[in-house]
Amino acid sequence: MTDPFVVVGADAAGLSAASKFRREAPDREVVVFEKGRWISYAYCGMPYFIARYVDHMSDLLSLSPSEVDERGIDLRRGREVVAVDPDAKRVTVETADGDRVEQAYGDLLVATGARADSGPFDVRGLDGAFTLHDMDAAAAIDAYVADPDDYDSDRVDVSAVDRDRVERNAAMPAPETAAVVGGGYVGVEVAEALSERGVDVRVFHRSGHLLSPFGEAVGNRVETALEAEGVSVRTDAPVEALVGDERIEAIDVGGDRVPVDMAVVGVGIRPNTELLDGTGVDLGPGGAVRVDDHGRTSLPDVYAAGDCATARHAVTGEPDWMPLGLTANRAGRAIGATVAGDPAPVGDIAGTAAVKAFDTEGARVGILDPEAAEAAGFDPVSETVTAGSRSGYYPGAAETEVTLVADRDTGRLLGGSVVGTDRAAIRIDTLATAIEADMTVPEVERLDLAYAPPFSPVWDPILVAAKVLNGKIED
Repeated sequence: MTDPFVVVGADAAGLSAASKFRREAPDREVVVFEKGRWISYAYCGMPYFIARYVDHMSDLLSLSPSEVDERGIDLRRGREVVAVDPDAKRVTVETADGDRVEQAYGDLLVATGARADSGPFDVRGLDGAFTLHDMDAAAAIDAYVADPDDYDSDRVDVSAVDRDRVERNAAMPAPETAAVVGGGYVGVEVAEALSERGVDVRVFHRSGHLLSPFGEAVGNRVETALEAEGVSVRTDAPVEALVGDERIEAIDVGGDRVPVDMAVVGVGIRPNTELLDGTGVDLGPGGAVRVDDHGRTSLPDVYAAGDCATARHAVTGEPDWMPLGLTANRAGRAIGATVAGDPAPVGDIAGTAAVKAFDTEGARVGILDPEAAEAAGFDPVSETVTAGSRSGYYPGAAETEVTLVADRDTGRLLGGSVVGTDRAAIRIDTLATAIEADMTVPEVERLDLAYAPPFSPVWDPILVAAKVLNGKIED
């Protein structure tokens, strides 16, 4: 009998691959190893659970273990794959008790995701200090923020949760002040969540504006939106240390000690690739596993997908690492089909992403940074315009800022961002499609976008930006 398709990791990429494979190859076994208890959860929804926009933690689960079993997938939780032998085509699996067993594979998918990078800050063993990259952390933060007399344990209605950690944090006095270290996705979303829970929030960001990959226009508007809701924002303010013995007491910002009762560190993530150490596998940008157009690694019959793997950038054509939810799900599904005998490309990436801060929405795609564009061989030219989101006479119209970046020589669209309060983020999909199609700015300007006063002015903000940038290119 053919050795099974073995998948390491039971979240977006791993279970997408296993499910697709099982449908396409029902006579072949698929085994999924997951070192923890959580599977198939919505990482991006965790800040909204903390904000109490989401009532129950179970609402963030896509699949339960029983549903995975119904699909004919052999799911083994509490089993960590610690080594891969590509010559023997087997993996070493360690149980929670420390026992080790060997598992042969016909094909192997590494979908181990990524972990929070806390930088120089050790949040372990310091009460009130957190990173947010798993459901147990979300449950702990939700409990810590609550008043001990008002905490609703029914919100954490999933058996996989670390109950001891939740109960420990729920018993502590609710914080009055919190520092959010890092102004990226996690920082902005957590700042909103904690503010909604009544905490006095202060955001500290190392660079000159929030959401650095989104560009200055988005970063500045989001900073204004946060401050309008009472969130303090300090840019060009690298945090040097967390201060406290048993519980967080303060943060050190350039020698200035700022007292806080809570700190959430969101300074980045790292791909989980350690199980491939010693195999000689090729790594790419960010230390992620380098893969080809079908998710194959440099090792025979070994694939990688999700937050631990690279993908080809739609603008540069080169491998890049942009850990995002759709990228993981799409790549996993494609690899499942490929392993089952129906080769499918994992697809290019453009870094299409969106974020919100209260009523303000920001989104980005492609290459926005001029230095990055130049490094990729382009001569970048950019323009930022402000236009109405709807016809000016229709209620709800709001100023929307659009930034476009193009190559001066060819007119090719390289990237863009959108920010505003009226359905701004969804407009990024127009630019994402244009980049995928290698469209030029003149071609974007000629797009036949929908017009009706409740939805858009005659000239959508995207078209206005393209028209202005095109004029700049032609000068």
